[in-house]
Amino acid sequence: MVRIVADTSTMYSPKQAEEAGFSVSPLAVTIAGSTYRELDEITGDEFIRLIGEGNMPRSSQPAMGDVLDVYQQYEGEEILNIAMADGLSGTYSTAVMAAENCGREKEITVINSGTLCGPHRYLVETAVKLAAKGQGLKEIKVKIEKLMQSEKSFLVPSDFDYLRRGGRLSPLVSFVGKTIKLAPVLTLSEDHRQLVMSGVKRSFKQALTHIGKELTQHGVGSGWKVYVAHAGASELAAQAKAAMQELFPAVKAEIFPLTPAFITQGGPGCVAVQVIRECGEV
Repeated sequence: MVRIVADTSTMYSPKQAEEAGFSVSPLAVTIAGSTYRELDEITGDEFIRLIGEGNMPRSSQPAMGDVLDVYQQYEGEEILNIAMADGLSGTYSTAVMAAENCGREKEITVINSGTLCGPHRYLVETAVKLAAKGQGLKEIKVKIEKLMQSEKSFLVPSDFDYLRRGGRLSPLVSFVGKTIKLAPVLTLSEDHRQLVMSGVKRSFKQALTHIGKELTQHGVGSGWKVYVAHAGASELAAQAKAAMQELFPAVKAEIFPLTPAFITQGGPGCVAVQVIRECGEV
């Protein structure tokens, strides 16, 4: 049986992943002078509390040692590592280097998922189910890579400063946005390596309307998964879920709290809306 591994971009903690039949390496976050393995040593709520106390966070990919530990759990077995989007994190590179360092390049295949969070979660869940059905690594890889092409992600931040510090917006746009309370809508670039502007709206409601139009053009409908993720913004997330459910009644939207690493990128109060086509075989 092919062993599936990933990272906490899937929004699975190590314990939850183990119960679901795969393994994850936690991304790391540093805040208030300490470094934590997310969803293992610190939760999203604890992280937001520390930010609220005036602490500035930063994030990094899983430690090489953590990835090697996961690989060693399945010594002599085929492994498929589905990593979060390369470019948004060094996670993919770390996963590849770990495979090279342990001399198991032929046994370990690493996929750059080109996505994160909700769609990443679904790709991994699908791979686990396909592996449980006895499908081989090459067969699973082909199906996962096909699903990856359908992914679409949007982010509506609340705090422009986080985007400005991360180079997502110019200082001028950040200042204007903060002053008149604009709601920017970001999406993944064509190469899925960075966030780019999709639109700038005057309210969160208008931002959702923009996202809905984009997803309609993308072909979203029956047979798709919709994920809403948020950083301490449960009311806005519920609003986003309701809007997507009304627009796409055949699709069930799910809400998840973002992990500390992604709160670092999007900032407290951000909301993400993501979609991916379902695999008809699981």
